[in-house]
Amino acid sequence: MRHRGLVRAVAAELVSEPRGRLSVGDRLASLRAQALAGGGENKLEKQHAKGKLSARERISLLMDGGRFQEVDQLVTPNASEGIPGDGVVAGRGKVHGRDVMAFANDFTVHGGTLSASNAQKIGKIMDRAREVGCPIVGMNDSGGARIQEGVGSLAGFAEVFRRNVQMSGVVPQISLIMGPCAGGAVYSPALTDFTLMVKGTSHMFVTGPDVIKEVLMEDVSMEKLGGAKTHSSRTGVAHFTANNDIEAINSTRELLYFLPSNWQAPTPVDETSAIHPTDQEDPFLDRIVPADPDQPYDMVELVERIVDRGVLVQVHEDWAKNIITGFARVGGHSVGVVANQPHHMAGVLDIDASRKAARFVRFCDAFNIPLLTFVDVPGFLPGCGQEWNGIIHHGAKLLYAYAEATTPKITVITRKAYGGAYCVMSSKHLNGDYNYAWPSAEIAVMGAKGAVKILHGRKGRDLDKKLREYEEQHSNPFEAARRGFIDGIITPSKTRALIAGDLESLANKDATRMVLPAPTKKHGSIPL
Repeated sequence: MRHRGLVRAVAAELVSEPRGRLSVGDRLASLRAQALAGGGENKLEKQHAKGKLSARERISLLMDGGRFQEVDQLVTPNASEGIPGDGVVAGRGKVHGRDVMAFANDFTVHGGTLSASNAQKIGKIMDRAREVGCPIVGMNDSGGARIQEGVGSLAGFAEVFRRNVQMSGVVPQISLIMGPCAGGAVYSPALTDFTLMVKGTSHMFVTGPDVIKEVLMEDVSMEKLGGAKTHSSRTGVAHFTANNDIEAINSTRELLYFLPSNWQAPTPVDETSAIHPTDQEDPFLDRIVPADPDQPYDMVELVERIVDRGVLVQVHEDWAKNIITGFARVGGHSVGVVANQPHHMAGVLDIDASRKAARFVRFCDAFNIPLLTFVDVPGFLPGCGQEWNGIIHHGAKLLYAYAEATTPKITVITRKAYGGAYCVMSSKHLNGDYNYAWPSAEIAVMGAKGAVKILHGRKGRDLDKKLREYEEQHSNPFEAARRGFIDGIITPSKTRALIAGDLESLANKDATRMVLPAPTKKHGSIPL
């Protein structure tokens, strides 16, 4: 409507003005040139000098062939002032041949600050993504709310937040932080599914260093307070990091390769998976788990030997390293991988690991991406710090996520599965579709040494004999198999072929229906 009003106003001017003035076409060309120029050559040079791309360069790199159809190119804050486009570029294009909507703050125009008019642009492109059922990518490089617009700018932020919530679980939402993102602006990325930050040039915080120094008398740099390293390794706010804008955009394209366009669309299948046949056995897997139950091994290596081409795209790779989450393919089918990492803290579950895995499980379930879980977990991390900070509450998040998930679930216990952690890690009791154990699996209430000490005391007779008896009776997968709690004890080298077959058989599973009739309710109350 704004475009039409602008063209009508120009046409009315031409009727009353002498011949020789600009035609409608010339005026339109002039406005488009202004929009393409953004804040001007000098500001663009400053952007490039910081190692940052322009808004249009970023969206072009994201889309196949650099082609995208821009929307609302001529929007301005009002009819008489402002630069056409008003600090945000928005449009649609294709990534891997599938529709994607995107918007990017233009830092060369008013520092990319959010006005009511460009909030309207962002809202329009978000609505379009929801209507057509395609992912939306937001590229954040903004000074925050446009102060001179007052509450109008704040209302714009709230309109974006509302749409983030409405679209959650409907289409994938991805945020790239490619510059400053402060104050209220941080909450839109926090509401999206994945956040990627660029090292050195991106920062996120609710309150900046200057305010912190004034109020709390603390000196902290922008990088330490809210840089990519802080949010990727300490807070878990950032799911991915990149060294520069180009790497960030390529990582986003790679991520979209694994995701369906919307919650009702099928997960994309890689038809070239025949390059990595699924029936090929890997004898190395038969010896990857050490005989010593206390000796670590790298679960990433194990997973990479099972998935197609050894490609595992880790999510939150630098945060809560005792659990692995990420995307891969098996037999061409996209899967979400969750795995304990015995190479870090023995793979124990703690607060951060529980939060990390729970959110990932819920995302995969929302978009019907099959979950592939590898279990080697000695339990939950003990200690006052964990207890006082709510390990019970946070561990319940992961339990709730797996129990609620109806997407296909395949679980392989490679070694330890002790106590409540056994239950939590996608056990058969949480409606797992296929649950397997390797011969090295130990499924028990706790480790043999601890159990024997509790049962017989530290100075009881024949403790070594009792230890061997406990190991023979409990530290193995046979009791669970006898009870039907696992579907089979499998040869490790044949795991890839088995999983590929299971994924084929589960391809038509109706994940929108619960296995058992659920009571009527609005929704459950997850322990947030």
